[in-house]
Amino acid sequence: MKNFFIRKEISSADEGMTVKEYAGKMGISKRMLTDIKFGGGDILINGGHVTVKYVLKLGDTLVFEFPEEQVSESLFPEPVPLHVLYEDDHVLVINKQPYVSSIPSREHPSGSIANGILGHYKKNGVRATVHLVTRLDRDTSGVMLIAKHRFAHSILSTGQKNGLVKRRYLAVVHGSMEQAEGTVDAPIGRKPDSIIERMVTPGGQRAVTHFQVNKKTNGLTSVTLQLETGRTHQIRVHMSHLGHPLCGDTLYGGTRQKISRQALHSERLSFIHPLTDETMVFYAPVPQDMQQLIEESR
Repeated sequence: MKNFFIRKEISSADEGMTVKEYAGKMGISKRMLTDIKFGGGDILINGGHVTVKYVLKLGDTLVFEFPEEQVSESLFPEPVPLHVLYEDDHVLVINKQPYVSSIPSREHPSGSIANGILGHYKKNGVRATVHLVTRLDRDTSGVMLIAKHRFAHSILSTGQKNGLVKRRYLAVVHGSMEQAEGTVDAPIGRKPDSIIERMVTPGGQRAVTHFQVNKKTNGLTSVTLQLETGRTHQIRVHMSHLGHPLCGDTLYGGTRQKISRQALHSERLSFIHPLTDETMVFYAPVPQDMQQLIEESR
């Protein structure tokens, strides 16, 4: 088993910077750098230990070794099947299946994606805890992004706030939507007296969803949605707010006559890789139950 580390070759553009200054340029926070120094990590130049005051030279090989991460006592590894789309030392991308929770809950204390990730890490000798970047509801299927260490999670979370993590969803809703495309810009907050349900409310957090109608017939509409923000239940709440709740979403006004879960699928996800700066794009095929609904909407 090994800790995560980042190796960088110092170029002429970075020559003369201190390790501390270079760390800040990379996006390593002061707190994270402190943990590296005193929490079991290390800073190496050409294989030798240095302090953050070391002045970088052209051609130096700088290594930041991160300390071992502590797994929450409430989480434990399980052999939950993971449909892996991509994996390297820094990120994990999966195709989440419906009826699987992202994290354990009181109703479903085991069998979650988080449990499966720990099981996957244990099997492959990875020292890490779970860092979910994009979380999906239990009944929602599709592409899901996980960071494999704190640094990757920090970079990806910042990118998500700045719109660099893009998610496209496919949904089937009740009714025939009149607008071919549009944007819902309506704040979302917790519904009074409920720990689960959300609602559009003036005192909520800003939430923006862009939509485009694909096909509509037989009282159903197939619609593509792009998230600009990432509020809990955002698509479900916004579609219900428009008078077109998702099929199968009984919490927000849908019925389960045609499907036994909310008809929502994360079909495309793109992001900037936290270490290589490469643009990564992933797709997940539409599950059979939703495919049947889409065919009906045609």
